[in-house]
Amino acid sequence: MKYLHLGKETSIEIGNIVGIFDLDTTTVSKHTRSFLKACEDENRIVNVSYELPKSFILYDFGGEYSIYLSPLNAATLLKRMTEAS
Repeated sequence: MKYLHLGKETSIEIGNIVGIFDLDTTTVSKHTRSFLKACEDENRIVNVSYELPKSFILYDFGGEYSIYLSPLNAATLLKRMTEAS
């Protein structure tokens, strides 16, 4: 199994990542904001740091989705994921 380090002490399995998204560009859409709000209401958001998040990762736990908020930008995470594969 290969893992992606999201910041601080959090790593997740690469095979379960659905997508990596930039918070600045994706939250312009009301649909994304609504989706993130619904995840927050259902306690499915994991903030991996106390720093301001720059990206979010949609993660599949066998049909149950969670959101990880990362202080790293999406490009950095994508590069790390490519290097790990």
